[in-house]
Amino acid sequence: MGEIQFRLATEADLDAIEQIYDAIHDQEESGAVTIGWVRGVYPSRASAQVALDAGDMYVAVDDGVVVAAARINQEQVPEYADAAWAVDAPADQVLVLHTLVVDPNRGGRGYGRQFVAFYEQLARERNCPYLRMDTNERNVRARALYAKLGYAEPDIVPCVFNGIEGVQLVCLEKTLA
Repeated sequence: MGEIQFRLATEADLDAIEQIYDAIHDQEESGAVTIGWVRGVYPSRASAQVALDAGDMYVAVDDGVVVAAARINQEQVPEYADAAWAVDAPADQVLVLHTLVVDPNRGGRGYGRQFVAFYEQLARERNCPYLRMDTNERNVRARALYAKLGYAEPDIVPCVFNGIEGVQLVCLEKTLA
């Protein structure tokens, strides 16, 4: 494991991002993990392409290999309006982390933690002290990681999320000091 680099994704990264999505879908379908995603619905190559086209898809690269990806922007998904956030943050000061994925074949190496640290540094640089993200209630591993990194769970919103029925959307927030 070399020094991890974080950068905006390029068209050349799309195959690697899709492979990570597919590996996670494979694990979910085999019962190895519970994320709450559905192959062919979300996440998909098409959703990664949307983020790439918007210019807000980021990747973590270790030794030339894409090991993680996420979308980072100020777009609060519509479901956030239904959440009882602990902090009434001005929208222009909120940075949102969407669909953080780590290659499951490279798990346990701290890539998720390091990606969140990158996200927090980006928030500082952009003067966005209010951080928000979400995960499925069923994704206990992500919830444990985010709790360890200081994210509170002010609310859980029942919804159809990214085309997936019956989601209990855990809303997470943190305010940078």
